[in-house]
Amino acid sequence: MSEEVQSEVQSFIRETVTDNPVVLFMKGTAQFPQCGFSARAIQVLKAVGVTKLVTVNVLEDAEVRQGIKDYANWPTIPQLYVKGEFIGGTDIMSEMYEKGELAELLKESGAIE
Repeated sequence: MSEEVQSEVQSFIRETVTDNPVVLFMKGTAQFPQCGFSARAIQVLKAVGVTKLVTVNVLEDAEVRQGIKDYANWPTIPQLYVKGEFIGGTDIMSEMYEKGELAELLKESGAIE
């Protein structure tokens, strides 16, 4: 990937995570997750009642798929961002959900009404 493309991808990611309260970079879409981890992430977000969620399907763009791993220095997808901050993947989301921390964080972000 050229430096120019990499820079554009990083700008796209940065804008996406800062312009939206909750963003999930995932494989597939919220309606049709393409892997078990992405499906679980969507289940968790639905369980806490997220109403404002932007998803980015990394399978549609190889540069974004690699770029998001570089952006957070996190090797796996899905990746959850709240108010521009990297939260984690499915395991971290599940743990936070079980402790009630995820709902609290998402309420503060305005993603749960």
